[in-house]
Amino acid sequence: MKFYNVLIKYRFWLGLLSIALAITVNVFSGFWPSFILYFIGVIAIASHFFIGPMRLIQEPMEQGNIEEVERILKTIWYPGLLYKPVRSTYYTIKGNLAMMAQDFDTAEKHLKKSSELGSPMPEAEGANKLQLGMMAMQRGDLKQGETYIRAAIRAGISDKESEAVAYLSMCQIFMNKREFRAAKDFFRKAKACKPKTKQVLDQVKEIEKYISRMPG
Repeated sequence: MKFYNVLIKYRFWLGLLSIALAITVNVFSGFWPSFILYFIGVIAIASHFFIGPMRLIQEPMEQGNIEEVERILKTIWYPGLLYKPVRSTYYTIKGNLAMMAQDFDTAEKHLKKSSELGSPMPEAEGANKLQLGMMAMQRGDLKQGETYIRAAIRAGISDKESEAVAYLSMCQIFMNKREFRAAKDFFRKAKACKPKTKQVLDQVKEIEKYISRMPG
């Protein structure tokens, strides 16, 4: 596995080296003896631009080494050339890093690009759309927030905490629209997720103060 990671890390330069060797062999021995070196070089360089080093990001992400993740992302010189599912993942990670830095405008820009490309994993697409919905709500754009959060729920959200957040957000939107029956329905769905984190539970308790007094 480590050997494969080293190949991914240096494949662009190894590809250039292979092309240089191929040219040398071609000059002294002809094309066919050099063909395999040309082939290896082209494959290595093409895979650097079309697939990128995204595989290398998993380990530093798990370790919380954000600086290393950012360093690896900077080696992707032309993200527009990445294969579509890989490009979507690239923009998702860029968006998440921007959110961690509280640069919400940049985060929204990257997450929108990822969402437009479509994610190879439906749960990742759901998470993207939920984040976009939450950012829209922070701006006070409840209509856009509702659109994104509905899309997130349809796409599927991988963990129950995030699913509860989605339903609580929809509950708040419908409370604001004074559509109390729908608000209560979303609140029941949020509680059915059985969230455990303090932040979500506090939100449930806060909404519970008002939900019982609503008509419908």
